[in-house]
Parts: sequence; structure tokens; C-alpha cells
Amino acid sequence: MTYMATFKFICTLMTISSIAVASQSQDTGQTQAQRLGKLSQRQIYAASPKSNDDNPSLATILYSQPPQTTPPSQLRATTMQQTVPTTVPDSPTCPALEGDLDKLSVNQFVTKLTHECRYDKVTRPPMTGPLNVTVQIDIMHIEAVEQLQFKMHMLVQYRYHDYRLQYEKISPNRGVMLGEEPLRNKIWVPHIVLTNERENSIMGLEGSDQFVSISPEGEVIYSYRMTATIYCWMDLKKFPFDAQECHLEFRSWTYNGSKLLLTWDDFEPVKVANQLHLTEFELQGYRTYEKFVPASLTRGAFVGNYSVLVFEFKLQREIGFYIMDYFIPSTLLVATSWVTFWLQADNAAPRITLGTSTMLAFITLAQGQSRSLPRVSYIKASEIWFLACTVFIFLSMAEFAFVNIIWRRRKKVELKKVNSKYILKSTLTPKLARRELQKSSSINQLQKSHSCSSLNECGCNNKDVSYNNYLTVHSFPSTMEIPRIQTEADNDLMSTDSQLTIPVPNNLNGLEDKKWTSMTPQEVAIWIDRRSRIVFPCAFIVFNVFYWAFVYGL
Repeated sequence: MTYMATFKFICTLMTISSIAVASQSQDTGQTQAQRLGKLSQRQIYAASPKSNDDNPSLATILYSQPPQTTPPSQLRATTMQQTVPTTVPDSPTCPALEGDLDKLSVNQFVTKLTHECRYDKVTRPPMTGPLNVTVQIDIMHIEAVEQLQFKMHMLVQYRYHDYRLQYEKISPNRGVMLGEEPLRNKIWVPHIVLTNERENSIMGLEGSDQFVSISPEGEVIYSYRMTATIYCWMDLKKFPFDAQECHLEFRSWTYNGSKLLLTWDDFEPVKVANQLHLTEFELQGYRTYEKFVPASLTRGAFVGNYSVLVFEFKLQREIGFYIMDYFIPSTLLVATSWVTFWLQADNAAPRITLGTSTMLAFITLAQGQSRSLPRVSYIKASEIWFLACTVFIFLSMAEFAFVNIIWRRRKKVELKKVNSKYILKSTLTPKLARRELQKSSSINQLQKSHSCSSLNECGCNNKDVSYNNYLTVHSFPSTMEIPRIQTEADNDLMSTDSQLTIPVPNNLNGLEDKKWTSMTPQEVAIWIDRRSRIVFPCAFIVFNVFYWAFVYGL
């Protein structure tokens, strides 16, 4: 009896232990199944082993074997527990916007609100009319990159309504939602471009400086900081005294004017920084306006009229840099070329050295200024200045060559009068001056005379007398007494065998013989240098008066 009682006790213990082990294994399987039910299909496949090992995971076992059904008796024996899902759905379920949504974080709430089952971030908010997008910009910096390009740093802000993001009813205690780039990537924002840009980029130190604000009524404010290099087609005819008008053009990239309408902010469309200072330009003023432009293509996606916002600003070039670096140095170089007028004409070495060095220095200065300018077909105001300065320097060198040639002449220069006209004329054409001198001398010595016989023809009219300056006396018979005539004149009397000619001045016209004088070549050269010291500066001053009156529009 004792052995029998002991055997029954041992069997009872073994039965209890087996029941406990079975119950524990069943609980472990149910717990693992519940965890698998919470995983998505992509997560289960990611957790499955990629190699054939001896201990596969439960996910591998479940998805590698056909599903097994639970007998009804076992199902009734178990308590109220969740069953293990046998399949994973192909598409995720749409999360319901129910319950206390105010307790959710901004990220969780926006994720539910912008779920793909109810929100399409590819398209604009559906509506019958165009979507109004209000634009406002804050310009913080402008600089000239090149003569036809400007670089701008600005803050751009878009404001529009997206009724799909309204949450004032489903989450009444939630205020305005704020976020940066992650929030911007979950919603739709208008794609607006700069039509006259060369390049642009969104600024940021550790990421893109983007900011999104969503109000409970569905108003979206999207802001970002950007730097853009824009083209500005300049008119450089009055450079460097020019004023340029440049502009920014904001245009919708995806939708035309029938679906998206751009408007400037009514209160303050453009804000310019108070401390904005351009290194080369001064901002004179700006204005904003709206317009529609037709699409560049007639077929395809880009058709219709597009809404465009224009920000036009006027820049006046600062001339202080050019006055100090170009105009004053070029004026000094021109004045330096006049120093040769104080050097003697036969000092060829110093005058040549001074003239050529002045010309080379001016050419170098002009090239440095033109190297930074674009190549245009018209003449600029700066080119007129440098061309005139080049002419003045060249003329000073030509003057030296002229006086040096005159200095080396040997014959004297014959002059009718000592003035600028006859000195230059006799100097340029010395042979012609000598011929005029010889002709004048021969006319004073020998002229045609009209004879009047004292015996036969005494009736000489006044008209004939006025044109003849000589009295001709013929020879008479020896028996006739002839009164003697004594005259005093500067010229010598000329006598022949048959007649005696006495020159008589023409007192009727009251004219005197022209007197000629002469100058040595050295005197002529010195005279030209002295006049050049006055003519060249005066001519340069007159040029400056007309030039500066032209550039300032007088």
C-alpha cells in the first residue's frame, strides 16, 4: 500500500508540471504573436533572417509555413485574448482623426493630418478659382558681382490658405503649429521661381533655413532665407555716371494665372534693411507691381498667362572710386606731358623720355579700367575721356617733334608780321614765304609805268596817274633848255640810254611799302613752346567744361 500511494503521488506531480509547461509555452506564443501583429509587413520581412541558420525567428516560421487554424475547443478554453494575425494587409489603414488629439505632439498630429489617404502634397488645394498667394520679401544685402550681375540676400515669405490643414474643430486647444524643413516636406507649398536669376540657394548653417507656420484656420506661412545672383541688363553709355534700373521677377513655375495668382502684400510688400549699403551703388528708390506674361511655349505644360510679381529698384553708381583712381590720375598724366614745353627744343632725350613714359602710364591706366567692363558695341563716357586724354598727350609729343625740326633749320624765317598767323604760315611753308618776299621786292623796284611827254602829251588824266607811280622823262634836243628835277627817294634811280625813270610814290592811295622781317629758327621754336604753355591747358579746360556738362545732362 505504501508503494502504491507513493507511485500515485509521483504521477500527480508529473501531470501538474506538464500542464504548467504547456500553459507557459502557450502564453509565450500568444505574446510573440501579439508583437508580430503590431509590426508591419515591411518590418517583419526586415527582421527575418537572410541566412539559413539553425534557430530561425518566429517571423520566419510564421511566414514560411501555411497558416493553421485553432480548434474551437481550444479557442473556448482560452481567455479573452487577441488572436495572432495570419496575414499582413497590402496597404496601411487610414488613421482616424478621433479621440483627444490635443495630447499628440506636433509631429504626430501633422503625420495624421497629412496622411496620404486624406492629403495630397503634390497638388494645390482643390478649389474652383485660383489660389491667392501673397508674397513679401525682406532684402538684407545687395552687392555687385560683375557689371551685369547682382547678388542679393533676402528673406522670402509666402502666405496662402490650405483648407485641408484646418484643425480648429478636431483639435480646438491646439495653437499655431511651427516647424522647419521636416514640416515643410509634409505639406504642399507653391513652387515660385526667379525668372532673371543666374543661380540661387537656400541659406543655412546646419540645414536649410526654412520655416513653416500653420494656423488652426488653415493659413500657411512659408518663409526661407535665400541668396540669389540675378542678371541686370545695364545701359553703360554714361559709365561711370550712370543710373541703372534692375528688377526681380517672381513667377509661378507649375500653375498659370487661372489656377495660382501671385499678389504683393498690401501692408509692406518689400522691406529693405536700414543699414543696407552698397559698395559701388546707392539705392535711389524702388517700386512693386504685378503683371501677367504669356508662356514661352504654345504647347505642352507651360501654356497660358502666368502671374508675375516684379520688384524694380534704381541704383546710382558711386563715382568716388573712379574719380580717385581714374580721372584724377589721368588728369595728372596729361598735365605731366606739358612739362616738355618748358624744356629747350634741342633737349631731345629728356623730352622723348617724358612723353613716352607718360603715354605708356596712361595706356596702362586705361586698360586697368576697361578690363572690368563688358564689351559693348557703343561708346561709353569713360572711353570719351580716355580718348581725349590720349589725344592731348599725343599732341604734346607731336609739338616737340615739330619744334625740334624747326630748331635744326639754318635759314631764317621771313615774316610779313610777327604774329601767330604769319609765324606758323612761314614756318610750315618757308619756300612759299621766300617767293612772296622776292615778288614783293621786285614789285617795289620794277613796275610798269605810264609815260607822259611834257611836249606832246601833257594831258594825263587822274585815272592814269592813280595807277602809275613812275615819271618817265624822254631825251630832248640839245638846243632846248630843260628844267632840272631833283628828287629824294629810298630806291635808286634807274637810267637807260634813252630815258630817265624816277619812281614817285602814289600819294593818292596813301599806302606805304610793306616791310618784311625775319626770325631765327631757334626764336620760332621758343615762341611755339611759349604759346603751347597757354594753348594746351586752356584747350583741356574747355574740354572738361563740355565733358562734365554732357555727363550730367546739362
